[in-house]
Amino acid sequence: MAELKNVIADNISDLRKKAGMTQLELAERINYSDKAISKWERGEGIPDVTVLAHLSDIFGVNLDYFIREDHAADTEVPVSKKKKQKRSIITALSVSLVWLIATILFVTLGIARENIGHSWLSFVFAVPVTAIVILVFNSVWGNRRKNYPIISVLVWSFLIAVFSVFALSGYSPYLWLIFVLGIPAQIIILLWSGLGKKQ
Repeated sequence: MAELKNVIADNISDLRKKAGMTQLELAERINYSDKAISKWERGEGIPDVTVLAHLSDIFGVNLDYFIREDHAADTEVPVSKKKKQKRSIITALSVSLVWLIATILFVTLGIARENIGHSWLSFVFAVPVTAIVILVFNSVWGNRRKNYPIISVLVWSFLIAVFSVFALSGYSPYLWLIFVLGIPAQIIILLWSGLGKKQ
């Protein structure tokens, strides 16, 4: 019985930490004291089945998760809707900031030169910068499988931005060859995404 207590203790602690909750926050969710949570996580007691059922709902796992130890490391805990919403807002604010800076550059350069000229390039460069911002937030909070299309957008938008700068400078008629660089880059991204697939 002591071994089962330890398995349950480890699973409760692991799930709570993966969900980013303190013992007090979890205790408030299930109407228990944080001392009870601490006792369970130390293996000094076991919550009853109704509490385990409530915990399984909170963490989005099956009830039998708590008594098994063979899957604790590879199970992802779903993020709450509120947390997802906050993360989406933070990402959107960061992307908006990129576009605000691009707009400020566009307006400032237009006023300084008394001509819009090439200041529209600030918007062209805002696209790869936006892709970088989204890539960073998705790597930290999101589904890493979505990184591959984001990286593709980053590569191609960067090539378009570089092409635009050189095209406006009156460079070579073979400037379109810059897009050939994107082909092996895209192949690498596709192969890399294949490595990330679970077998």
